[in-house]
Amino acid sequence: MSLPDADDSDDALLDAVQRQTLRYFWEFAHKPSGLALDRSTPDPGYGPDAVAVGGSGFGLMAIVAGVERGWIPRAEAVERLRRVLAFLERADSFHGVLPHFLDGRTGRAIRFTRKDDAADLVETAFLMMGLLCCRQYFLGHDAGEIEIRQKADRLWREVEWSWHTRDGEDLLYWHWSPNNGWAMNFPIRGWNECLIAYVLAASSPTYPIPPTVYHHGWAGGPHFRNGREFYGIRLPLGPDFGSSLCFSQYSFMGLDPRGLVDRYADYWEQNVAHTRINYEHCVRNPNAYEGYGPDCWGLTASDDDYGYNQHAPDVDLGVISPTAALSAMPYAPDRSMAALRTFLGRLKRRLWTQRGLRDAFSEARGWYAPSTLAIDQGPIVVMIENHRSGLLWDLFMSCDEVRAGLARLGFASPRLGARSVANGRAQGRAHG
Repeated sequence: MSLPDADDSDDALLDAVQRQTLRYFWEFAHKPSGLALDRSTPDPGYGPDAVAVGGSGFGLMAIVAGVERGWIPRAEAVERLRRVLAFLERADSFHGVLPHFLDGRTGRAIRFTRKDDAADLVETAFLMMGLLCCRQYFLGHDAGEIEIRQKADRLWREVEWSWHTRDGEDLLYWHWSPNNGWAMNFPIRGWNECLIAYVLAASSPTYPIPPTVYHHGWAGGPHFRNGREFYGIRLPLGPDFGSSLCFSQYSFMGLDPRGLVDRYADYWEQNVAHTRINYEHCVRNPNAYEGYGPDCWGLTASDDDYGYNQHAPDVDLGVISPTAALSAMPYAPDRSMAALRTFLGRLKRRLWTQRGLRDAFSEARGWYAPSTLAIDQGPIVVMIENHRSGLLWDLFMSCDEVRAGLARLGFASPRLGARSVANGRAQGRAHG
C-alpha cells in the first residue's frame, strides 16, 4: 500500500491507517495458530512463538471490521477463524481461563512472570469480547460460520469467572495457577482498563458472579471514585489525571459507552473527560517536551526507551503513543484527526511501517519504537471503526448475555430499553 498523504480527506486517512494496522493481525499473524504475535519484534524472553491472548481478542475484532469494509474476503476470514478456534480448543486453559501468552505452535502456556504462569482473567476477558463479536457477526448458514458460532460459544461458556472470586469473596482476582495458587494475590479493583472482566463475569450463562462482587470489589476500591477537576475538567472516576488512556479504550472496544450509566457514572462523560484531560496535559506540556501539542498528543501504556510503562499525565516520560490519540477517536474526533495528520505528515517517515504506526516515540530523545504491539494496534482499528460505524459496539451489545449482565449489575443503556435508561439515570443522580 502506498504511503498516505496527510492532505488526504479524513475518510482516506482513516481507511489508510485502519487497513495498514489490520495487516498486523491478518498478514503478520502467527501462521500455525492464526493468533496475534505479542509484538512485531519478539521478546527473546518469551520466544518467537508467543501469541498474546488479549491482543488476539482485539485482533479478532479488527478482522471483523476488515471483513465488513471489504478489505478481507469473508470466506478467508472464516477459514482463519476456524484455525484460531481449533487452536484455542486445544490450548492450555485453567478452569476455562487462558494465560497471558500461549506458545502458538504447541498451545502450552508461556510463563509471563515467575508466578504468573497460568490463568489470566483480564487477558481472557479481552479474548472473550473478541470471540463474542465473531459469534454475533458470522451468522451464515454454511458449515464454517456455524462452526465459528458453536466453538466461540463453547469457549465462552467454559470460562469459570466465579472461580476467580477465591471461594466466594466479593472480588475478582486476576491470576490463578495450579503451581502457585493465588500467590499473585492481585485483586481487580477499579477504575482501570478491567471493567470488561466484571461485565463478562456477570454475563456468564454458566459461571456468573453475583452483583455484590461488582459493587463491593470493582467499585469498592480506594481509587474508584474521583470527582475532582484536573485542568478545569471534572473526572468522575479513577486516579488523579485519569492515568493511561487505555482505561477508556480497552473495555469500550465492545461496551458501547453512549448512554451507558450506572449508580457510579455516566461512562460517556467519564471517557470524554479522561480523554480531554490527557489531551490538555499534552497541550499545556508542563514538562516542556519537544513535539507535544494540539496535533501531537496521547499518553497510555506502551513501549518506551526504558521498556514498557504506563504513561499518563502524572507519569509523563516524554513518550507519545499513537494508539492513545487514535483509539480516542470516538471521544475527541477532531483532536484525534489532528494527531493522525501529524503521524502521517511530518512524522510519517519515522512512524509508518508495514504493520501500521510504530508503538511509541519520543521526539525529545530522538527515540522511535522499533516494534508494534498487538495490544496497541488492535484498539486503533476497532475504536476508529466504532467512531465510523459503531460496528463492534453493535455486535457486542447485541449479545443477550451481555445485556442481561449489564442489567443485573444495575447499568442502564439505550441498548437495554428506555425504562432501564431512566431508572439508571435516576440511580446515578441518587448515588452520584
